[in-house]
Amino acid sequence: QVQVVESGGGLVQPGGSLTFSCAASGFRVEHYAMGWFRRGPGKERAGVLCISDGGSINNYVDSVKGRFTIARDNAENTVYLQMNNLRPERTAVYYCAANLTSRATNSGYGTWGKGTKVIVSS
Repeated sequence: QVQVVESGGGLVQPGGSLTFSCAASGFRVEHYAMGWFRRGPGKERAGVLCISDGGSINNYVDSVKGRFTIARDNAENTVYLQMNNLRPERTAVYYCAANLTSRATNSGYGTWGKGTKVIVSS
């Protein structure tokens, strides 16, 4: 079945780092746009970073620039979100998604993971 599964969430202290993994099955990640999204407490889900089939990267949130990095390992068919210098306001459920229907990176994400939660707290 076509799916993406996130892993790597947990509790981390402010200033710490985490890396989320998004393991894909049923398709190759290098052939489609892949994105990371998040939903913070009391907030709507919003895009964080995405990577196109060609490897172009776009950030949706200026606050993560230089702190978060999206990466793709084609051999492992996995997309990663590396998060450095985490702040409490980054506490959220993070989702991986794939756009399997078009080449757009800012829309069309129809294949979603269940999400993985990060709590940034002392």
